[in-house]
Amino acid sequence: MPQITVDYSEQLAGAFDRRGFALALHPLVVDVVDTQLAACKTRFRRVDETVVADAATGHTLVHIGIALLPGRAPELKAHLTAAVLDLVAQYVKPVDGATDPHLSAEVRDLEASYRKR
Repeated sequence: MPQITVDYSEQLAGAFDRRGFALALHPLVVDVVDTQLAACKTRFRRVDETVVADAATGHTLVHIGIALLPGRAPELKAHLTAAVLDLVAQYVKPVDGATDPHLSAEVRDLEASYRKR
């Protein structure tokens, strides 16, 4: 915990500093939710195809999902979500032929079945 998953459009592969983002994201999460840096785990998943609205091409996206152990207040989750969106914008460069990426984030509780070793 926290379990962080970042989905991003394939077109952003060379324009998204994923490692830099994760290394900046982890201390941010630690500060906001009062956890340990060693507990932060981020995985990136390149999405081969994305479609936004009725556009055939030119749209890209990045979605960050952060799953935490239950018990954080909704206001704290909202604060973290806003901070993550501000941060990710600094790590995605423009791509020729694409609009600005659609950036989104969600902070949610881990399910009761969550276990780790």
